[in-house]
Amino acid sequence: MQLWVGLGNPGPQYALHRHNVGFMALDTIAEVHDFGPVQKKFQGWVQDGRIGGTRVILLKPATFMNESGRAVSEALRFYKLGTDALTVFHDELDLAPFKVKVKQGGGTAGHNGLRSIDQHLGPDFQRVRLGIGHPGHKDRVTGHVLGNFAKAEQDDLVTMLGALAAEAPRLAAGDAVRFMSDVALRQQDT
Repeated sequence: MQLWVGLGNPGPQYALHRHNVGFMALDTIAEVHDFGPVQKKFQGWVQDGRIGGTRVILLKPATFMNESGRAVSEALRFYKLGTDALTVFHDELDLAPFKVKVKQGGGTAGHNGLRSIDQHLGPDFQRVRLGIGHPGHKDRVTGHVLGNFAKAEQDDLVTMLGALAAEAPRLAAGDAVRFMSDVALRQQDT
């Protein structure tokens, strides 16, 4: 069993923010892989399903970004899972828009959701970094992260989310390298 967490902020006013691309990724995966209904649990929203032969629990914390670790640690405890079963999908300023990279462990790069999970569980968990690009100057970061994807970016966003969902069986099987490669190939094909 694995726990996949998408980071974002709850509420319709945040739904299309770049900071919520982790939520968007989980929603797309749940839809493509026909996950069960959404349940309120662990201070968030949970869906249960299978990807390939692996049972995967999807969790979108409803705690707001800077308290995500509370929901994640509660879910891991409930299912008696270690951080080796945890994958976190999050926005990444330091990646070009719509690039997807998987990384094991590491720092938080100023990301409040990752920082919260790190404080509760330590840094040793898998991250799926979803590139949102950097606005160019640190004074514009907050507005960029908490801004909606531009209309011109919608097609690329949909392509990335679809590629993630289509290749999710590779990630569930533990083949992060092939997952990244196949996601990139799908993005080139559009």
